[in-house]
Amino acid sequence: MSEASKIQIPRVKLGNQGLEVSKMGFGCMGLTGVYNSPVSDEDGISIIVAAFNKGITFFDTADVYGPHTNELLVGKALKQLPREKIQLATKFGVVFGGVDPPGVTAKGTPEYVRSCCEASLKRLDVDYIDLYYQHRVDTSVPIEETMGELKKLVEEGKVKYIGLSEASPDTIRRAHAVHPVTALQMEWSLWTREIEEEVVPLCRELGIGIVPYSPLGRGFFGGKAVVESLPSNSALLSTHPRFIGENLEKNKNIYNRMESLAKKHQCLTAQLALAWVLHQGDDVVPIPGTTKIKNLDVNIGSLKVKLGEEDLKEVSGAVPLDQVAGERTYVTLRHLQWKFANTPPKV
Repeated sequence: MSEASKIQIPRVKLGNQGLEVSKMGFGCMGLTGVYNSPVSDEDGISIIVAAFNKGITFFDTADVYGPHTNELLVGKALKQLPREKIQLATKFGVVFGGVDPPGVTAKGTPEYVRSCCEASLKRLDVDYIDLYYQHRVDTSVPIEETMGELKKLVEEGKVKYIGLSEASPDTIRRAHAVHPVTALQMEWSLWTREIEEEVVPLCRELGIGIVPYSPLGRGFFGGKAVVESLPSNSALLSTHPRFIGENLEKNKNIYNRMESLAKKHQCLTAQLALAWVLHQGDDVVPIPGTTKIKNLDVNIGSLKVKLGEEDLKEVSGAVPLDQVAGERTYVTLRHLQWKFANTPPKV
């Protein structure tokens, strides 16, 4: 029996609307590519089932992953799991298309919200979605209109809770006034901390849970590009400012400091970085993803790493934000475009 299988993953309230999830979730995006080659359905299902058997019940996908194939994969995995014990999150709001060159936009019209929800329910083959996020905010549509349709979906029982992703403080407030927002998904890790000044305090004021994606800095704190080379087919990371050229060489110093601290805490570098995120509050539920069981075990093992206040300051100090080389980029519409520039998906 692996050490990870012996760890009891705590249950926590995500937001104050009643949603309860495992303290660590599982981000499914990488199972269908983006960072590397997609895994087979068999392997993808196996790791989702393994995550559940180890105590993870909160799974995150989106219609844009694949596109569509990620939801189909998750849906197949759910057939092997007790649906009532799963908290399933998916997202809508990213649209492929455009003219020359093919582009990617955000869309939040009420009609689109409903059509996306119906399509996701069908692909996932479920009766309801536990947490439904607007993946990216469509600034051409008042957030009140988008939230109004999401509210209707909640009233109809198709969605249980509503979330936002990469939303501004003003958007969050306005959305929350229409219907309570249960969770906000944002990039948050040791080297990506912009949300700490305004967004985190606002979420706590409004009772909104926080779901950090890329909590390991897109794998950097797991050794990606430092201990192990970047996957040759990872177009996203091979062009990420923090993973290339002089920036990468400078950022390796940050990794080395974290590696030394990890030895002090008798854990792996990835575990220390993930433990730091986990210690940011009971309302913080990171969703690291992986395609390997051994990495899944490493991630779960971070729950055993206990950090006091001074420890947290020391870890934060090992990653001074003014020494992080390269701009933060998240998977925005612009960064999704690379994969589909030549082969726009069928809709």
